[in-house]
Amino acid sequence: MSEKDKKENQINVFLPPEIADGIYSNLAIISHSPDEFVIDFLSLVPGVSDAKVKSRIICTPQHAKKLLRALSDNIQRYENSFGEIIEHEHKMPNINTNFYGEA
Repeated sequence: MSEKDKKENQINVFLPPEIADGIYSNLAIISHSPDEFVIDFLSLVPGVSDAKVKSRIICTPQHAKKLLRALSDNIQRYENSFGEIIEHEHKMPNINTNFYGEA
């Protein structure tokens, strides 16, 4: 690939300061329709029955599949560097996905 091709395919990414810190999430709820995937990221505190959606990502099925591949690739590279990620067995709470307004 020539330098010209590389520059044409380059994407400059701007990370605003208010987004740079990120949002902690320890639970995700994924739903879909024929046209889109919706991924809700939540923070669930042990012993508390309410979890607030912290962020929602909506994407096309094609992008969702690319995201799956990218995440799988990154997990494999992580485990190659740091060892296998051990999934702790715990009972998942029964999640009511009937979303409601202000909490």
